[in-house]
Amino acid sequence: MTADATTGPTAGPTADPIVDLAALGEDFTRDPYPVYAKLREAGPVHRIRMPEGADAWLVVGYEAGRAVLADSRLSKEWRSASPALGVAQVSSGRTMLSSDPPLHARLRGLVTREFTPRRIDQLAPRIQEMTDGLLDAMLTAPGRDADLVESLAFPLPMGVICELLGVPFLDRAQFRELSNTAISSTDPGERAAAAKAMPAYLAGLVASKREQSGEDLMSALITASDEEGDRLSSEELLGMAWLLLVAGHETTVNLISNGVLALLTHPDQLAALRADSGLMDQAVEEMLRYEGPVETPTYRFTTEPLDIGGTLVPGGGELVLVALSDANRDPARYEDPDRFDIRRDARGHLSFGHGIHYCLGAPLARLEARIAVRSLLERCPELALEIDPAAISWRTGMLIRGPHTLPVSW
Repeated sequence: MTADATTGPTAGPTADPIVDLAALGEDFTRDPYPVYAKLREAGPVHRIRMPEGADAWLVVGYEAGRAVLADSRLSKEWRSASPALGVAQVSSGRTMLSSDPPLHARLRGLVTREFTPRRIDQLAPRIQEMTDGLLDAMLTAPGRDADLVESLAFPLPMGVICELLGVPFLDRAQFRELSNTAISSTDPGERAAAAKAMPAYLAGLVASKREQSGEDLMSALITASDEEGDRLSSEELLGMAWLLLVAGHETTVNLISNGVLALLTHPDQLAALRADSGLMDQAVEEMLRYEGPVETPTYRFTTEPLDIGGTLVPGGGELVLVALSDANRDPARYEDPDRFDIRRDARGHLSFGHGIHYCLGAPLARLEARIAVRSLLERCPELALEIDPAAISWRTGMLIRGPHTLPVSW
Protein backbone atom coordinates (compact mmCIF):
# COMPACT_ATOMS: atom_id res chain seq x y z
CA MET A 1 0.00 0.00 0.00
CA THR A 2 1.27 3.45 -0.83
CA ALA A 3 1.42 6.42 1.48
CA ASP A 4 -1.08 8.16 -0.77
CA ALA A 5 -3.70 5.53 0.07
CA THR A 6 -4.66 7.12 3.39
CA THR A 7 -6.16 10.45 4.33
CA GLY A 8 -6.52 12.16 7.66
CA PRO A 9 -8.53 10.79 10.59
CA THR A 10 -12.27 10.46 10.17
CA ALA A 11 -14.80 12.18 12.34
CA GLY A 12 -16.52 9.88 14.77
CA PRO A 13 -15.72 7.66 17.72
CA THR A 14 -12.92 5.65 16.09
CA ALA A 15 -10.83 8.45 14.51
CA ASP A 16 -9.29 5.87 12.18
CA PRO A 17 -7.62 7.01 8.95
CA ILE A 18 -9.50 6.31 5.74
CA VAL A 19 -7.76 3.91 3.37
CA ASP A 20 -8.41 5.51 0.01
CA LEU A 21 -8.75 2.58 -2.37
CA ALA A 22 -9.88 4.95 -5.10
CA ALA A 23 -6.45 6.60 -5.01
CA LEU A 24 -4.79 3.26 -5.81
CA GLY A 25 -6.35 3.36 -9.27
CA GLU A 26 -5.79 0.58 -11.80
CA ASP A 27 -3.21 -1.18 -9.63
CA PHE A 28 -5.92 -2.01 -7.10
CA THR A 29 -8.46 -2.92 -9.78
CA ARG A 30 -5.97 -5.29 -11.42
CA ASP A 31 -4.75 -6.96 -8.24
CA PRO A 32 -6.53 -6.08 -4.98
CA TYR A 33 -5.23 -9.08 -3.05
CA PRO A 34 -1.97 -7.60 -1.66
CA VAL A 35 -3.89 -4.54 -0.43
CA TYR A 36 -6.47 -6.69 1.30
CA ALA A 37 -3.77 -8.91 2.81
CA LYS A 38 -1.95 -5.91 4.26
CA LEU A 39 -5.19 -4.62 5.76
CA ARG A 40 -5.93 -8.07 7.19
CA GLU A 41 -2.56 -8.13 8.95
CA ALA A 42 -3.52 -4.88 10.68
CA GLY A 43 -6.98 -6.01 11.78
CA PRO A 44 -10.36 -7.31 10.60
CA VAL A 45 -12.10 -4.00 9.83
CA HIS A 46 -10.99 -0.72 8.24
CA ARG A 47 -12.46 2.58 7.09
CA ILE A 48 -12.07 2.82 3.31
CA ARG A 49 -13.00 5.07 0.43
CA MET A 50 -14.40 2.92 -2.35
CA PRO A 51 -13.46 3.41 -6.01
CA GLU A 52 -17.16 4.31 -6.38
CA GLY A 53 -16.47 7.31 -4.13
CA ALA A 54 -18.40 6.44 -0.95
CA ASP A 55 -16.85 5.74 2.44
CA ALA A 56 -17.44 2.35 4.05
CA TRP A 57 -16.22 -0.12 6.64
CA LEU A 58 -14.38 -3.01 4.98
CA VAL A 59 -14.20 -6.38 6.76
CA VAL A 60 -11.27 -8.61 5.79
CA GLY A 61 -10.35 -12.17 6.76
CA TYR A 62 -12.35 -15.37 6.64
CA GLU A 63 -13.77 -15.70 10.15
CA ALA A 64 -14.66 -12.01 10.51
CA GLY A 65 -16.22 -11.94 7.04
CA ARG A 66 -18.26 -15.08 7.61
CA ALA A 67 -19.57 -13.74 10.92
CA VAL A 68 -20.55 -10.39 9.42
CA LEU A 69 -22.40 -12.03 6.52
CA ALA A 70 -24.67 -13.76 9.05
CA ASP A 71 -25.01 -10.85 11.51
CA SER A 72 -28.66 -9.83 11.87
CA ARG A 73 -27.66 -6.38 13.16
CA LEU A 74 -26.69 -5.49 9.60
CA SER A 75 -29.61 -4.57 7.37
CA LYS A 76 -29.95 -5.02 3.62
CA GLU A 77 -32.84 -2.54 3.49
CA TRP A 78 -31.90 0.69 1.74
CA ARG A 79 -34.10 2.64 4.12
CA SER A 80 -31.57 1.67 6.81
CA ALA A 81 -28.76 3.51 5.00
CA SER A 82 -27.57 6.83 6.38
CA PRO A 83 -28.38 9.68 3.96
CA ALA A 84 -24.85 10.94 4.55
CA LEU A 85 -23.37 7.95 2.72
CA GLY A 86 -24.18 9.34 -0.69
CA VAL A 87 -24.88 5.90 -2.20
CA ALA A 88 -27.84 5.13 -4.44
CA GLN A 89 -29.75 1.90 -4.81
CA VAL A 90 -28.73 0.00 -7.91
CA SER A 91 -31.39 -2.71 -8.00
CA SER A 92 -34.90 -2.18 -9.33
CA GLY A 93 -38.00 -3.06 -7.33
CA ARG A 94 -37.97 -4.98 -4.07
CA THR A 95 -35.59 -7.95 -3.99
CA MET A 96 -34.33 -10.61 -1.61
CA LEU A 97 -30.95 -8.90 -1.72
CA SER A 98 -32.40 -5.64 -0.41
CA SER A 99 -34.70 -6.98 2.29
CA ASP A 100 -34.50 -8.26 5.86
CA PRO A 101 -36.57 -10.87 7.71
CA PRO A 102 -39.47 -11.45 7.73
CA LEU A 103 -39.88 -9.97 4.22
CA HIS A 104 -36.74 -11.73 3.01
CA ALA A 105 -38.03 -15.14 4.13
CA ARG A 106 -41.35 -14.49 2.37
CA LEU A 107 -39.73 -13.47 -0.92
CA ARG A 108 -37.18 -16.27 -0.88
CA GLY A 109 -39.84 -18.81 -0.01
CA LEU A 110 -42.01 -17.85 -2.97
CA VAL A 111 -39.06 -18.01 -5.37
CA THR A 112 -37.64 -21.24 -3.93
CA ARG A 113 -40.94 -22.97 -4.65
CA GLU A 114 -40.31 -22.40 -8.37
CA PHE A 115 -36.50 -22.23 -8.63
CA THR A 116 -36.15 -25.91 -7.80
CA PRO A 117 -33.21 -28.34 -8.23
CA ARG A 118 -35.39 -30.27 -10.67
CA ARG A 119 -35.88 -27.17 -12.85
CA ILE A 120 -32.12 -26.55 -12.81
CA ASP A 121 -31.20 -30.17 -13.58
CA GLN A 122 -33.57 -30.14 -16.53
CA LEU A 123 -31.57 -27.26 -18.01
CA ALA A 124 -28.35 -29.31 -18.35
CA PRO A 125 -29.01 -30.69 -21.87
CA ARG A 126 -30.05 -27.25 -23.11
CA ILE A 127 -26.97 -25.62 -21.52
CA GLN A 128 -24.79 -28.19 -23.30
CA GLU A 129 -26.60 -27.50 -26.58
CA MET A 130 -26.15 -23.75 -26.20
CA THR A 131 -22.46 -24.19 -25.30
CA ASP A 132 -21.87 -26.38 -28.35
CA GLY A 133 -23.56 -23.81 -30.58
CA LEU A 134 -21.46 -20.95 -29.22
CA LEU A 135 -18.24 -22.95 -29.60
CA ASP A 136 -19.23 -23.96 -33.14
CA ALA A 137 -19.61 -20.27 -34.02
CA MET A 138 -16.36 -19.33 -32.33
CA LEU A 139 -14.30 -22.08 -33.96
CA THR A 140 -15.69 -21.63 -37.48
CA ALA A 141 -15.24 -17.85 -37.55
CA PRO A 142 -12.28 -16.49 -39.57
CA GLY A 143 -8.97 -16.75 -37.75
CA ARG A 144 -7.99 -18.89 -34.79
CA ASP A 145 -8.54 -16.41 -32.02
CA ALA A 146 -11.46 -14.78 -30.19
CA ASP A 147 -12.54 -12.81 -27.16
CA LEU A 148 -13.77 -15.55 -24.84
CA VAL A 149 -16.00 -13.12 -22.92
CA GLU A 150 -17.84 -12.11 -26.08
CA SER A 151 -17.87 -15.60 -27.62
CA LEU A 152 -18.78 -17.79 -24.63
CA ALA A 153 -18.61 -16.38 -21.10
CA PHE A 154 -21.27 -13.69 -21.65
CA PRO A 155 -23.70 -15.21 -24.18
CA LEU A 156 -24.01 -18.56 -22.41
CA PRO A 157 -25.24 -17.32 -18.98
CA MET A 158 -27.28 -14.59 -20.68
CA GLY A 159 -28.93 -17.16 -22.93
CA VAL A 160 -29.55 -19.58 -20.07
CA ILE A 161 -31.18 -16.99 -17.83
CA CYS A 162 -33.29 -15.65 -20.71
CA GLU A 163 -34.56 -19.14 -21.48
CA LEU A 164 -35.16 -19.82 -17.80
CA LEU A 165 -37.23 -16.66 -17.53
CA GLY A 166 -38.81 -17.10 -20.94
CA VAL A 167 -37.59 -13.85 -22.49
CA PRO A 168 -35.84 -14.78 -25.76
CA PHE A 169 -36.72 -11.38 -27.20
CA LEU A 170 -34.47 -9.57 -24.71
CA ASP A 171 -32.30 -6.91 -26.33
CA ARG A 172 -29.13 -8.38 -24.87
CA ALA A 173 -26.75 -5.69 -26.07
CA GLN A 174 -28.81 -2.96 -24.43
CA PHE A 175 -29.36 -4.98 -21.30
CA ARG A 176 -25.66 -5.81 -21.00
CA GLU A 177 -24.73 -2.14 -21.24
CA LEU A 178 -27.28 -1.16 -18.58
CA SER A 179 -26.27 -4.01 -16.30
CA ASN A 180 -22.52 -3.39 -16.59
CA THR A 181 -22.94 0.34 -16.00
CA ALA A 182 -25.26 -0.06 -13.01
CA ILE A 183 -22.96 -2.55 -11.32
CA SER A 184 -19.41 -1.64 -12.32
CA SER A 185 -19.21 2.05 -13.21
CA THR A 186 -17.38 4.24 -10.71
CA ASP A 187 -19.15 7.32 -12.09
CA PRO A 188 -22.15 8.07 -9.82
CA GLY A 189 -23.99 9.81 -12.65
CA GLU A 190 -23.60 6.86 -15.01
CA ARG A 191 -24.70 4.41 -12.32
CA ALA A 192 -27.76 6.53 -11.48
CA ALA A 193 -28.76 6.85 -15.14
CA ALA A 194 -28.49 3.10 -15.71
CA ALA A 195 -30.39 2.35 -12.50
CA LYS A 196 -33.14 4.75 -13.64
CA ALA A 197 -33.41 3.20 -17.10
CA MET A 198 -33.58 -0.38 -15.84
CA PRO A 199 -37.05 -0.32 -14.17
CA ALA A 200 -38.85 0.78 -17.35
CA TYR A 201 -37.02 -1.88 -19.30
CA LEU A 202 -37.93 -4.63 -16.82
CA ALA A 203 -41.51 -3.42 -16.41
CA GLY A 204 -42.05 -4.06 -20.10
CA LEU A 205 -40.58 -7.52 -19.73
CA VAL A 206 -42.91 -8.41 -16.83
CA ALA A 207 -45.94 -6.97 -18.65
CA SER A 208 -45.22 -9.07 -21.72
CA LYS A 209 -45.01 -12.21 -19.59
CA ARG A 210 -48.37 -11.42 -18.03
CA GLU A 211 -49.85 -11.33 -21.53
CA GLN A 212 -48.01 -14.39 -22.84
CA SER A 213 -47.38 -16.83 -19.99
CA GLY A 214 -45.62 -20.14 -20.51
CA GLU A 215 -43.73 -22.88 -18.69
CA ASP A 216 -40.85 -20.55 -17.80
CA LEU A 217 -39.77 -19.30 -14.39
CA MET A 218 -41.08 -15.74 -14.80
CA SER A 219 -44.54 -17.02 -15.70
CA ALA A 220 -44.41 -19.30 -12.68
CA LEU A 221 -43.38 -16.43 -10.40
CA ILE A 222 -46.27 -14.29 -11.66
CA THR A 223 -48.75 -16.97 -10.64
CA ALA A 224 -46.81 -18.42 -7.69
CA SER A 225 -48.46 -18.36 -4.28
CA ASP A 226 -47.98 -20.02 -0.93
CA GLU A 227 -50.51 -21.99 1.08
CA GLU A 228 -52.16 -18.76 2.26
CA GLY A 229 -52.48 -17.41 -1.27
CA ASP A 230 -49.67 -14.85 -0.87
CA ARG A 231 -48.24 -13.66 -4.18
CA LEU A 232 -45.46 -11.38 -5.37
CA SER A 233 -46.58 -7.78 -5.84
CA SER A 234 -45.82 -5.84 -9.01
CA GLU A 235 -42.86 -4.15 -7.30
CA GLU A 236 -41.59 -7.51 -6.09
CA LEU A 237 -41.93 -9.07 -9.55
CA LEU A 238 -39.94 -6.16 -10.95
CA GLY A 239 -37.28 -6.74 -8.32
CA MET A 240 -37.22 -10.45 -9.01
CA ALA A 241 -36.76 -9.84 -12.73
CA TRP A 242 -33.83 -7.54 -11.94
CA LEU A 243 -32.30 -9.98 -9.48
CA LEU A 244 -32.57 -13.03 -11.70
CA LEU A 245 -31.43 -11.29 -14.87
CA VAL A 246 -28.58 -9.25 -13.41
CA ALA A 247 -27.34 -11.51 -10.60
CA GLY A 248 -28.28 -14.53 -12.67
CA HIS A 249 -25.85 -13.73 -15.46
CA GLU A 250 -23.23 -11.32 -14.08
CA THR A 251 -21.73 -13.78 -11.60
CA THR A 252 -21.57 -16.69 -14.04
CA VAL A 253 -20.03 -14.60 -16.83
CA ASN A 254 -17.12 -13.78 -14.57
CA LEU A 255 -16.90 -17.23 -13.00
CA ILE A 256 -16.26 -18.66 -16.48
CA SER A 257 -13.89 -15.84 -17.53
CA ASN A 258 -11.89 -15.86 -14.31
CA GLY A 259 -11.78 -19.66 -14.20
CA VAL A 260 -10.43 -20.02 -17.74
CA LEU A 261 -7.91 -17.24 -17.09
CA ALA A 262 -6.69 -19.04 -13.96
CA LEU A 263 -6.22 -22.27 -15.92
CA LEU A 264 -4.39 -20.58 -18.79
CA THR A 265 -1.99 -18.82 -16.43
CA HIS A 266 -1.33 -22.05 -14.49
CA PRO A 267 -0.37 -24.58 -17.18
CA ASP A 268 0.34 -27.33 -14.66
CA GLN A 269 -3.23 -27.11 -13.37
CA LEU A 270 -4.63 -26.97 -16.90
CA ALA A 271 -2.66 -30.11 -17.78
CA ALA A 272 -3.92 -31.87 -14.65
CA LEU A 273 -7.54 -31.07 -15.53
CA ARG A 274 -7.08 -32.19 -19.13
CA ALA A 275 -5.59 -35.46 -17.86
CA ASP A 276 -8.40 -36.10 -15.38
CA SER A 277 -11.82 -34.64 -16.15
CA GLY A 278 -12.99 -36.07 -12.82
CA LEU A 279 -11.31 -33.07 -11.21
CA MET A 280 -13.82 -30.67 -12.79
CA ASP A 281 -16.04 -30.23 -9.72
CA GLN A 282 -13.00 -29.45 -7.54
CA ALA A 283 -11.60 -27.18 -10.24
CA VAL A 284 -14.77 -25.07 -10.32
CA GLU A 285 -14.70 -24.70 -6.53
CA GLU A 286 -11.06 -23.62 -6.69
CA MET A 287 -11.90 -21.12 -9.45
CA LEU A 288 -14.57 -19.68 -7.16
CA ARG A 289 -12.15 -19.48 -4.25
CA TYR A 290 -9.08 -18.23 -6.09
CA GLU A 291 -10.69 -15.57 -8.30
CA GLY A 292 -14.37 -15.42 -7.45
CA PRO A 293 -16.74 -13.24 -9.51
CA VAL A 294 -17.98 -11.20 -6.52
CA GLU A 295 -15.31 -9.10 -4.81
CA THR A 296 -17.62 -7.68 -2.16
CA PRO A 297 -21.34 -8.50 -1.81
CA THR A 298 -24.22 -6.06 -1.98
CA TYR A 299 -24.42 -3.42 0.72
CA ARG A 300 -25.18 -3.91 4.40
CA PHE A 301 -26.01 -1.11 6.84
CA THR A 302 -25.58 -0.95 10.60
CA THR A 303 -28.72 -0.78 12.73
CA GLU A 304 -26.73 -0.53 15.96
CA PRO A 305 -23.05 -0.29 16.93
CA LEU A 306 -21.00 -3.42 16.15
CA ASP A 307 -17.76 -4.57 17.72
CA ILE A 308 -15.72 -6.26 15.01
CA GLY A 309 -12.39 -7.55 16.29
CA GLY A 310 -12.15 -4.79 18.87
CA THR A 311 -13.13 -1.96 16.52
CA LEU A 312 -16.44 -0.26 17.14
CA VAL A 313 -18.41 0.31 13.96
CA PRO A 314 -21.09 2.93 14.66
CA GLY A 315 -24.80 2.33 14.17
CA GLY A 316 -27.07 4.65 12.24
CA GLY A 317 -26.80 3.18 8.76
CA GLU A 318 -23.04 2.94 8.22
CA LEU A 319 -22.07 1.01 5.09
CA VAL A 320 -20.30 -2.32 5.76
CA LEU A 321 -18.63 -4.40 3.04
CA VAL A 322 -17.12 -7.88 3.31
CA ALA A 323 -14.06 -8.55 1.15
CA LEU A 324 -15.05 -12.00 -0.12
CA SER A 325 -11.93 -12.02 -2.30
CA ASP A 326 -9.77 -11.67 0.80
CA ALA A 327 -11.75 -14.13 2.93
CA ASN A 328 -11.12 -16.77 0.28
CA ARG A 329 -7.38 -16.12 0.43
CA ASP A 330 -6.99 -16.00 4.18
CA PRO A 331 -4.06 -18.25 5.20
CA ALA A 332 -5.86 -18.96 8.46
CA ARG A 333 -8.49 -20.82 6.38
CA TYR A 334 -6.60 -22.05 3.30
CA GLU A 335 -2.98 -23.20 3.20
CA ASP A 336 -0.85 -21.29 0.68
CA PRO A 337 -3.97 -19.35 -0.40
CA ASP A 338 -2.39 -17.47 -3.30
CA ARG A 339 -1.65 -20.76 -5.08
CA PHE A 340 -4.20 -21.98 -7.63
CA ASP A 341 -4.58 -25.70 -6.99
CA ILE A 342 -7.52 -27.63 -8.48
CA ARG A 343 -6.83 -30.58 -6.18
CA ARG A 344 -7.36 -28.40 -3.11
CA ASP A 345 -10.42 -28.88 -0.92
CA ALA A 346 -11.84 -25.39 -1.50
CA ARG A 347 -15.17 -26.08 0.16
CA GLY A 348 -16.34 -23.44 2.58
CA HIS A 349 -15.32 -20.51 0.38
CA LEU A 350 -17.53 -17.44 0.61
CA SER A 351 -17.92 -16.70 -3.10
CA PHE A 352 -21.67 -17.32 -2.93
CA GLY A 353 -21.99 -15.63 0.45
CA HIS A 354 -23.09 -17.13 3.76
CA GLY A 355 -26.20 -17.05 5.90
CA ILE A 356 -29.73 -16.25 4.80
CA HIS A 357 -28.55 -14.35 1.72
CA TYR A 358 -26.52 -17.29 0.35
CA CYS A 359 -26.85 -17.22 -3.44
CA LEU A 360 -29.98 -19.04 -4.56
CA GLY A 361 -28.50 -19.53 -8.04
CA ALA A 362 -25.26 -21.19 -6.91
CA PRO A 363 -26.19 -24.65 -8.30
CA LEU A 364 -27.00 -23.14 -11.72
CA ALA A 365 -23.74 -21.16 -11.82
CA ARG A 366 -21.73 -24.28 -10.97
CA LEU A 367 -23.56 -26.30 -13.63
CA GLU A 368 -22.93 -23.72 -16.34
CA ALA A 369 -19.26 -23.39 -15.40
CA ARG A 370 -18.68 -27.15 -15.46
CA ILE A 371 -20.30 -27.55 -18.87
CA ALA A 372 -18.64 -24.45 -20.38
CA VAL A 373 -15.10 -25.17 -19.19
CA ARG A 374 -15.22 -28.91 -19.97
CA SER A 375 -16.57 -28.29 -23.48
CA LEU A 376 -14.07 -25.51 -24.17
CA LEU A 377 -11.10 -27.67 -23.18
CA GLU A 378 -12.38 -30.64 -25.21
CA ARG A 379 -12.94 -28.55 -28.33
CA CYS A 380 -9.74 -26.48 -28.00
CA PRO A 381 -6.84 -28.79 -27.07
CA GLU A 382 -4.30 -26.01 -27.69
CA LEU A 383 -6.17 -23.14 -26.05
CA ALA A 384 -3.82 -20.30 -25.09
CA LEU A 385 -4.01 -16.78 -23.72
CA GLU A 386 -3.36 -14.13 -26.37
CA ILE A 387 -2.57 -11.25 -24.01
CA ASP A 388 -0.06 -10.56 -21.28
CA PRO A 389 -1.98 -11.14 -18.02
CA ALA A 390 -0.67 -7.81 -16.75
CA ALA A 391 -2.33 -6.05 -19.71
CA ILE A 392 -5.82 -7.41 -19.04
CA SER A 393 -8.41 -4.69 -18.37
CA TRP A 394 -10.51 -5.51 -15.31
CA ARG A 395 -13.98 -4.29 -14.46
CA THR A 396 -14.01 -1.34 -12.09
CA GLY A 397 -15.86 -1.04 -8.81
CA MET A 398 -15.79 -3.40 -5.85
CA LEU A 399 -18.82 -5.58 -6.58
CA ILE A 400 -18.05 -7.70 -9.65
CA ARG A 401 -14.53 -8.96 -10.42
CA GLY A 402 -13.70 -10.05 -13.95
CA PRO A 403 -11.97 -9.02 -17.19
CA HIS A 404 -13.65 -6.85 -19.80
CA THR A 405 -12.21 -9.08 -22.51
CA LEU A 406 -10.22 -12.33 -22.58
CA PRO A 407 -8.35 -12.80 -25.90
CA VAL A 408 -7.55 -16.47 -26.56
CA SER A 409 -6.27 -18.54 -29.48
CA TRP A 410 -6.30 -22.23 -30.38
